[in-house]
Amino acid sequence: YLDFAGFEETVKVFTEECEIKEKPLPKPTGVSSRCSQALPIQKDLLTAFENGEQKVFFQLWEEHVSPSIQTNDQVAQKLEFHLHVHFATYFLKDSTRKPDKAELEERIFLFKAYLEKKGAPLSQTAEFLRFYALPFVPNPMIHPSFQEIFQDSWTLNLRTRLEEFLSVTLKTSQTPRLLTLFDFFSLILLTETLQSLQQQLVTYQKQCNDMQRSYLNLSRVSADLLDCLEATVNGKMITAEYLHSLCVRLCSNRMRRSVAHSIDFTRPGTVSINVWGFLQNTQDVPLLPSVDYEKLKKDLITGSDRLKAFLLQALRWRLTKSYPGEQRDTVLQAYINHDLLDCHSNCQGSVLKLFHSKSNVVRQYTARLINAFASLAEGRVYLSQNPMLLQMLEERLKAEDKDSLTWRNVLAALQKFSLRRALQSAMIEDGLISWLVDVLTDIDCLSDYTLEYSVALLMNLCLRSAGKKSCARIPKRVLKVLSSLLGHENHEIQVYVNGALYSILAVPSVREEARAMGMEEILREFIKEGNAEMIRQIEFVIEQLNSEEPFNDSIVSDDEEEDEDEEEDHDIMEADLDTDEVLQPQLGELAGEKLLTTEYLGIMTHAPKPKKKSFPGVHQSVDEPLQRPVTPGYHRTV
Repeated sequence: YLDFAGFEETVKVFTEECEIKEKPLPKPTGVSSRCSQALPIQKDLLTAFENGEQKVFFQLWEEHVSPSIQTNDQVAQKLEFHLHVHFATYFLKDSTRKPDKAELEERIFLFKAYLEKKGAPLSQTAEFLRFYALPFVPNPMIHPSFQEIFQDSWTLNLRTRLEEFLSVTLKTSQTPRLLTLFDFFSLILLTETLQSLQQQLVTYQKQCNDMQRSYLNLSRVSADLLDCLEATVNGKMITAEYLHSLCVRLCSNRMRRSVAHSIDFTRPGTVSINVWGFLQNTQDVPLLPSVDYEKLKKDLITGSDRLKAFLLQALRWRLTKSYPGEQRDTVLQAYINHDLLDCHSNCQGSVLKLFHSKSNVVRQYTARLINAFASLAEGRVYLSQNPMLLQMLEERLKAEDKDSLTWRNVLAALQKFSLRRALQSAMIEDGLISWLVDVLTDIDCLSDYTLEYSVALLMNLCLRSAGKKSCARIPKRVLKVLSSLLGHENHEIQVYVNGALYSILAVPSVREEARAMGMEEILREFIKEGNAEMIRQIEFVIEQLNSEEPFNDSIVSDDEEEDEDEEEDHDIMEADLDTDEVLQPQLGELAGEKLLTTEYLGIMTHAPKPKKKSFPGVHQSVDEPLQRPVTPGYHRTV
C-alpha cells in the first residue's frame, strides 16, 4: 500500500528496518514499482504541458486518467480547469514567437467549448467565476483579473500540481488489500448514506404530492374567483366571509395559521399585499455577480460619454430586470454600500454631476437611473441623504425640454420623492406647486405619463398644510387647472384630481373662490358621467366644498409627526423605466449585464441586508378621495 500511494521514503526506511530485524518482506506477485508504468506516461503529459501541445495532452489525459476521477474528484476538476486556462493563453505567454491570430482564436474556441460543457459545473464557484469572462476580454494580459496567470510563478505552480497529481493517479491496476478493506468500510458508509437519501426521497415525494395538490387547489380557487368576478359584473354582492374562505383555501397551511385569518377584508389591498408578500418570500433566485464599483465609478466620471451611457443603462437594468425580493434587494444594497451615487459623501467628482453633461443621452440615462432608485423605498432613503440632489432635479426640470425623456424621468423621480415628508416640505418651499400649475395649464402637449405624474405630484404636495397654504395664495389658478382636468380622457388622473380638490377645499378662502366660480355645478356635471367609485369621491369633494369648518392646521401637523417609514412601503418598478431606449450597442460593443461581468467583475462580497418587514400601512375606503401620498405605479396595483 505504501508503494502504491507513493510514500517512497517511508517504504525505504520500512524495508531497511525489516532487513535489520531479519523480517524480509515478500514481494507480492504482479506488483512492480509504480513508476515503471506511470513514468513514461507522466513524462509525455508534462512534455505536452510545457510545449503547449493541447490536443496531445488531453488525448493522453482522457486515456490514462479514470473517468470517475475526472467526474468526482474535486482536485482533478480544478486542476483540469486551470490546465484549460493554461493552454488557452499559452501563445500569449510565449515571448519567443509572435502569436498567430488563427491559433489564438482556435484556443479560445476550445476553451469556450469546455466552459459550456465539461466546465459548466464550476461556474457556481467564486474561485473560477472570473475565467468565464476570459474568452470575451480583448487583451487579458493587461486585465487586472487575469494578470496572475501570465506570471511564470503561476505556470510553475500549475506544473508542480500536475506532477503531484499524476504521481498519485497513474498507478498499476492491482489494488493493495489494505485499500480493499478500506473499500469494505466505505461500503458500509455508503449504505448508511443510501438509507439517508432514501428517507430524503420519501420527503421530496411528499413535497411533490403537496405541490400537485396545491396546483389543483389553485385551479379550483381560480375558477371560483372567475365566478365571483362574473357575479360582480352582474351586480351581485360578494360577502367578505366568502372572500375570506377563498383566501384560506388559496394559502398554504403554514400561511393559513399565520396570515390568512389576520386579513381585514374591509381594508382594500390587504389581501394582495399579504398573499403576494408570502409568495415572494418563497422564491429561490440566484444572486447576480459582484461588480468592481471603484473602477466602475471612476469610468462613470472619466470615461467617454458613450461608455458612461452604457454603464448607466447597465446599472439601471440590474435594478429593473432583477427579480423582486432578495435578488433586487441585494443589488440595491450593493449600490448603497458602495455609495454608487455619492450620497454619503461630498465627493468633488460625484457621479450626480453627470446631470450637467453636454451629452443628452448621458443626462437622460442619469435621470432614468435616479428614477429607478426612487422607485424603491430603500432607494429613496439613500437618495434623500444627499441635500443637493433635490435642487439638482428641480434645476433639470426647468432646464430640459418639456416632456422630453429626461424631463419625464426627473419629474417621475420627484413624484416618488414626494412620498417622503421632508422632501415634500422642501419642494413646497421651492415653489414647485406654482410651477406644476403652470405646466398643467397647457396639457395638450403632455404625454399621458407626464400628465399622470404631474397631477399625482401636485396632489401629494397639496396634502400638506404648507401645500394647502401655497394653493391659497393662487386659488383661482389652481382651481381652474383642476376643474379642467376633471373631464380629461385619461381616467387614471381622476383620483389625483379629486384628492387634490378635497385637500385644498379644507381652506376657507379656497372654498369661497370655488363657490364663486360655480365649482359645485361643474362637479355635478361629472357625476352624471362617472363610475360608482368616482361619483362617491366627487360627492365627498362637494361635501367638503359646502363645509363651514375652519382650516384646522393642528390636525394636519399631528398627522405629519407620524413615523415617516409608515408611508415608505411603496416599491414599484414600472415598465416605463426601460421604454424608448435610445442607446443600442454596435457590433462588438458590450452592454447590460455582459458589460458589467466582463469589464467590471468584482470579488463575491454580497452581504444582503435583511429587508425591513413590510406592513400594509394605512388604508382608506376607495370611495373617499386620496388623503395619503401615493405614486401612480403603486396606486394602480392596489
